[in-house]
Amino acid sequence: MLDQKETIEAIDQHGMRTLIYEFSNQLKAAEVIGRNFECEFDRKIERIVFSGVGGSGISGDFIRSYLSQDCPITISINRSYHLPGFVDDSTLVILSSYSGNTEECLCAFDEAFVRKAKLLVITSGGELEERAKMRGSPLIKLPGGLPPRTALGYLIIPILCVLAKLGFVNQGKLKEIQEAYELIDILSKNQYGTEIPIEKNKAKQIAFQCYKKIPAVYAGIDHFDVVALRWRSQFEENSKVLSFHNVFPEMNHNELEGWCSQAHSLRKNLIMILLRDQDDHASIQARMNLTRDLIRKEGVDVLEVFSEGKGLLARMLATVHLGDWVSLYLALLYQVDPTPIHSINYLKQELKKGTIR
Repeated sequence: MLDQKETIEAIDQHGMRTLIYEFSNQLKAAEVIGRNFECEFDRKIERIVFSGVGGSGISGDFIRSYLSQDCPITISINRSYHLPGFVDDSTLVILSSYSGNTEECLCAFDEAFVRKAKLLVITSGGELEERAKMRGSPLIKLPGGLPPRTALGYLIIPILCVLAKLGFVNQGKLKEIQEAYELIDILSKNQYGTEIPIEKNKAKQIAFQCYKKIPAVYAGIDHFDVVALRWRSQFEENSKVLSFHNVFPEMNHNELEGWCSQAHSLRKNLIMILLRDQDDHASIQARMNLTRDLIRKEGVDVLEVFSEGKGLLARMLATVHLGDWVSLYLALLYQVDPTPIHSINYLKQELKKGTIR
């Protein structure tokens, strides 16, 4: 099925495969947007808060994880309607909503404005753009028309460029952007794309291994925690399957007992995916090895995915990209169009009616 062009086109009616193919070009275009954006703040920034949810909110997680050992100030993530109590006029609040109509983000914007926080908005339009313009807040305007989860490059790269201009990111790290989009272009064309047959296509092979299983995705805490989150969310939104994720070493202090318990047979429905990176702490590498061997002894499938690339940004984004392809192919195996998100949209519409309490 996954090597049949007609079948792929018949199922993927909204063209998710094309949007995934375009990721490398999106990263390139996003760098131009970021480098051309000028923004100054009149007071010292002491901390950063990213506010957003879903496919837009994960951009904050990505930047926090990527810069976890490099940024000199604290980066916090907010997914609530309310901002943390510490937000004040020395806080940079970055509001990320691709559609511009996410109610959690709109509430956070209003609260940040009242608290006199420094605001930076990144969106393709909607109510968030209108409020930013009305209140004179710095605005990064993105191209529209995409499902938010496919706009990850647009939501990450311009913010990295802005943080570099503000002195929170070493300008040299921006050179990693080019490596990232060049590597991803090669991987799409030569390894992961729909025209690459399954015997040579890692993404298709992983999808087959996940078919009729519940994927549980794990990674090291330092940088790839957000990549595991992205794999999980793409399994859920694109493939329409329930998925879970966690990080090492935390899972060794709780979840491991659940995996190794003999009290139930649920494990036969699971597959463990370990996302591994060359910079994982030595103790995390040892924990992953031991956990892998323990789980395999229990008769559960364990799949290891090793990152590719030289720089950290390229490795993170390339592994994200692989997960996007896997989620597409798993959707095709289940014969579902990956693009529509009917249940999520239904929930949003019902909430707008104001009748659900």
